[in-house]
Amino acid sequence: METILLTLILGIGATAVMDLLGLTRKLLFDIKLPNYGLVGRWVAYMARGRFWHVSISKSTAVRGEQFLGWACHYLTGMAFAALLVGIFGIDWIRQPTIGPALLVSLVALAAPLLLMQPAMGAGIASSKAVNPSAARWQSLLNHLFFGLGLYLAGQAIRLAFAN
Repeated sequence: METILLTLILGIGATAVMDLLGLTRKLLFDIKLPNYGLVGRWVAYMARGRFWHVSISKSTAVRGEQFLGWACHYLTGMAFAALLVGIFGIDWIRQPTIGPALLVSLVALAAPLLLMQPAMGAGIASSKAVNPSAARWQSLLNHLFFGLGLYLAGQAIRLAFAN
């Protein structure tokens, strides 16, 4: 039970760090924030049997898509935290290191580049985006921020639960 609880906290913390760093970039450099409402729309359409869109932003909005998108965002963060703990064990939380955290964040990068972006109409690795290289760069940075978040959340958990 302890492992599950610590893993959930790790995922929530890592995702929050990613979001805070994204917000900081928005405030300092006017970098557009991800629209998790579109993720919620995509997931809502999947429940209706539609998995692929020409452009998710042109699909009809769905009631509750913002909430659903943010929930999926944090659940995904928890799932990748579980991957980290599953591969490196609970001992990683007791003594977190940056390498495994960044490795998992780069593995996590495959999800948007190879699944979400194509399914939402942006093409593989944002190939159909207005500026594909900028979109790829933003995805990479966000996932590196998530990796940093895994490490920082791991350190916070280690300090909070140190005996």
